Amino acid sequence: MVRIGISVEGVTEERFVKIVLAPYLANKQIFVTAISMGGDVKLDRVKVELKKIAYSFDYVSTFYDFYGFKGLAENESKISLEQKIKDHVHESVRNKIIPYIQMYEFEGLLFSSPDVLASQLQDTSLVEWSTNILQEFNNNPERVNNSRETAPSKRLEQNTKYRKTTHGPNIAQEIGVGKLREMCNGFNEWLNQMERLVT
Repeated sequence: MVRIGISVEGVTEERFVKIVLAPYLANKQIFVTAISMGGDVKLDRVKVELKKIAYSFDYVSTFYDFYGFKGLAENESKISLEQKIKDHVHESVRNKIIPYIQMYEFEGLLFSSPDVLASQLQDTSLVEWSTNILQEFNNNPERVNNSRETAPSKRLEQNTKYRKTTHGPNIAQEIGVGKLREMCNGFNEWLNQMERLVT
């Protein structure tokens, strides 16, 4: 058994961890708890937050959107940002930290299943719409992005009745963790890292 605190950006991610990840990982003896930062995610706040919660868990992970992170360097990547988080945290808790950045944001995961997306948003035309977007990015939901203006959440907000905090976790729950892992390599590797802690 292992207990992991997951520092998340906000309410959407907190609900996602609670209703989607927690039941799935509990079957593997991994018990996760989401702790919301309430937005404004930047290195200095992350450093304080991770140290604060590290003593209550065996390990601490993060679930922050790449686009939600403040103060990104011009050539920042997922790997460089995750390394910065690890390097930035207090030395006394560094060995407990599993940094994870979602590319490009949580909503990218929702493109893993155009059928579920359309069903949950009650609009059959969204099957074709989201399939076309997915194909544009080589069927990789984690690459859905051209700019901050065309990020996954912006696409959903501009073209559907999407409401982040309610629809997001519900869509992910119906898609299921198995399908999300199959479609999203970064997300899958994050879960692999956590699963290796109990083997």
